[in-house]
Amino acid sequence: MKILVTAKRVTDPNSKIVLRPDRQGIVTDNVDFKMNPFCEIAVEEALRLRDKTEDSEIVVVTVGDEETTKEIRTALAMGADRGIRVAADEKSLDSDVVARILMKLCEQEKPDLVLLGKQAIDGDNNQVAQLLAEYLGWPQATFAYKFELTEGNKGARVQREVDGGVETVSLTFPAVVTTDLRLNEPRYASLPGIMKAKKKPLTEVTPAELGVDMTLKVTTVAFEPPPGRTAGVKVKTVEELIEKLATEAKCI
Repeated sequence: MKILVTAKRVTDPNSKIVLRPDRQGIVTDNVDFKMNPFCEIAVEEALRLRDKTEDSEIVVVTVGDEETTKEIRTALAMGADRGIRVAADEKSLDSDVVARILMKLCEQEKPDLVLLGKQAIDGDNNQVAQLLAEYLGWPQATFAYKFELTEGNKGARVQREVDGGVETVSLTFPAVVTTDLRLNEPRYASLPGIMKAKKKPLTEVTPAELGVDMTLKVTTVAFEPPPGRTAGVKVKTVEELIEKLATEAKCI
């Protein structure tokens, strides 16, 4: 089984984010970056699936500049077999462009399964996997919190949380699956794994070499910080509270 898994580079959620004066992005000085947590879960699930199957290979993919190589090396240190970096400037990407890039890679690599984090914690779009499955014409299961291979490893049974409870879907390979928080707990890269990762193959390609149309469907006009929190007020009576909720907060 060949598994293609994504490893997107995102800002560390513990870093303090400051907008640039022109509102066209964030100040990256002194900001830490890491692999998207949902992608870490996808990598971990790929490793667990490899342990259950024979002759399996895990290919880690990221799209971005030279710095994104670090996220591939992290996945390789966790245990993935090889990596692919598609060289691109973040400003030239939207969810649809990334999906088209992954589609071309799938046509070349011919994986049995594509695992992605359900969303990235920076853009929070939750669109790439769905677009990819549509372009490939493959079945998909999103927000997976339990994943089981079916008999013969020709498909999978996926449980996903929905508003009304739990939904179970079955699909055949090749397929696209996105991972949710409760699917697993990613392992830490061991020191031997980090050393081995330096010798594992990592190839770089460009969108032009893949034949990808880089026309953006979504452009970012500007970023705005969230409104600051206002100070609370004390009220003396229940009647005064109700009046403020009705007239000022307009929530009742």
